[in-house]
Amino acid sequence: MHVTHKIGNSILTLITGDITTQDTEAIVNAANNELTPGGGVSGAIHRAAGPGLWEECKTKGGCSTGEAKLTKGYNLGAKYVIHTVGPVYSGSAGDPRKLENSYRNSLALALKTNIKSISFPSISTGIFGYPVEKASIIALETILDFIKEHPEIELVQMVLFSEAGFSVYKSSLEKIIKE
Repeated sequence: MHVTHKIGNSILTLITGDITTQDTEAIVNAANNELTPGGGVSGAIHRAAGPGLWEECKTKGGCSTGEAKLTKGYNLGAKYVIHTVGPVYSGSAGDPRKLENSYRNSLALALKTNIKSISFPSISTGIFGYPVEKASIIALETILDFIKEHPEIELVQMVLFSEAGFSVYKSSLEKIIKE
């Protein structure tokens, strides 16, 4: 399953799949503050990348919520991993801004590093408990706004683990495009 939306020279694609197998220049890790392997997306990325990723992560001094840090991709198809920490959902007024910062800072780091293609998971919607529908609107609006301003990023993929997640993102994208 996939949906493609073109903005100028840039493309936003929604797909179902495994983020660790994407062939974009960078994949984004929905990390924890210590950048430890953990579970979910982070655990899968660390397992696929091999022990070199954790060794490099140890040198990064952790990562604050909304921040983004870059490492090599090691055994992944992607050359780089951009680690970002999304918010643990609390229902507070600050949650959306923190989630937006995770996407925006990841994209800004990609731009700074001359990365032209990037794959994101649905940040904070797993064990961090962010409702997928709310998170999808924030993610997609942030990505679309960023690539409108920065056409140097040619491809952004949202890689959804499940068909249910894909359906939510597809519906959110349709709502945003209609506005």
